[in-house]
Formats: sequence, C-alpha cells, structure tokens
Amino acid sequence: MNLIDAATLESYRNDGVVCLRGLISPQWIERLRAGVDQNLAAPGPFAKRYTPDGNPGMFFGDYCNWERIAAYRDFFFESPVKDAAAALMGSPKVNLYHEHVLVKEPGTKERTPWHHDQPYYPVDGEHVISFWIPLDPVEKRTCPEYIAGSHRWGRWFRPARFADLKAHPTATDSRFEDLPDFEAERSRHRILSWELAVGDCIAFHGLTVHGAPENLSTHRRRAFSARFTGEDARFVLRDGFMSPPPPEHGGPRPGARLDSAAFPVLVG
Repeated sequence: MNLIDAATLESYRNDGVVCLRGLISPQWIERLRAGVDQNLAAPGPFAKRYTPDGNPGMFFGDYCNWERIAAYRDFFFESPVKDAAAALMGSPKVNLYHEHVLVKEPGTKERTPWHHDQPYYPVDGEHVISFWIPLDPVEKRTCPEYIAGSHRWGRWFRPARFADLKAHPTATDSRFEDLPDFEAERSRHRILSWELAVGDCIAFHGLTVHGAPENLSTHRRRAFSARFTGEDARFVLRDGFMSPPPPEHGGPRPGARLDSAAFPVLVG
C-alpha cells in the first residue's frame, strides 16, 4: 500500500517528523475514541494522572493496553497505519511496540516536558517510529512541538519524569546526557507544530526531541500514539529506568529482534 509520497518521505528523513493529513478514517477515529473511553473508565497498571489534586483540568496517560482493549488491538492489526510506518522507516517488517494514550482536558496547565522517546525504551536501532493521532481537533497552540533534525544529533538525553519534569535519576545508560533547557533554547532550533483536524496525525522518529504545551483551549485534547519498530530494532535491557518496562512474559531475548508475542509482527 503506497501511503507515503517521495516528498513526505524526504521530510521525515530530514526533520524526523512529518504531518500526515487525512490518514486516519472517521471509522477508526470513532473506534479509538470508544477505546479511550474504556481506558479512562478502567485504567491499566501503568496509568498516571499528572495533574495534582485541586488543579484545573486533567492530564492523564496510560500505555500497553492493546491486548485488553479491542479497539486498540484492531487498529494496530487492521488499519493502514502499519503500512505508513513501514514506508517511513524504510523497513520491510513492522512490529507492534505499544500504544500510549494521552488526554489533556480543557484548562489543563501541565506541560509535557521536552524529551525524546527512545531513551525510555528497551530498544536500540534506527527503526523506531510513533504516530500521534489526535481524536479531537487540535489548535496549533496545544499541538506537540518537535525540534526538526534532532533525530540526527547522535545524542541520547536522560528520560524526564512527566510528573515533575525532572530527569529520572536511575536512568544510567552510558550514552545518556543531561537534558538541555530546550525551552530557553527555542530560538536556536527549528520547531515544528501544526493545527490538526481529526483524521490528521504526526509521525516522528524515536529520537526526535519533542514536548507539548498545556491545554488552555475549551475542548478536550485526546491523543492515541501508536508505536512501531522495524527490521533493525533490537531488544536491550538498560540499567535502571525503562518505560514501558520490559515485558515479564513473551518478550524477546536481549540483543534479538523484537519478533515475539509481546511485540507481534504486523508487516513482513
């Protein structure tokens, strides 16, 4: 399935992020909304509420629920997003890595800190990609922001805790370095964000630095992030902090491809 044209592919390779207009059909949006409702009503073991008691709005996050929420599972296996992931990664094979649901209700003041995803993961390799799929219209002022080209820096920043925006003290991989103050450095970078309609999504590399503002709009900002890996990805066990944590059962051996019950093959 040819979902990605040459110009879009070049943008992704150069910037580490690209906006894909109208990729997600209305039927899948409705299925994912229902899945998020189910997720909010019955959070999983990794669910977190990042908004302190008494603060307005709510910043909710949860992940790794695709096996128990049918809408999530069906989206991974049946939607065309896996084919778009294959094209952008340039990989003949695509594995399901996990999903991550992020909800910011109207009036939420908590920001998503600057970070990049792959240092959190027990995964090495170039083929790591996420699709940030909004389930509500997104104004540019509430859209995640991405530092163009940061996936090519060759730098791995220590994971930041969303709860207090501080670097996680037990993340001790030898490649990690302290996270710069990207907010103070904004003028030094090309920062990309978009106004998004329902059906649009953002695809970005596992090492692309990004963050997200508060939601001071008057409508919800529900997002479903679908994460994938490809042919060159390898499972690793880092010292200390990893998120999501390695699967207790059904996972691959360290150093192996991710192909396993925990990370099933979707393409190839």
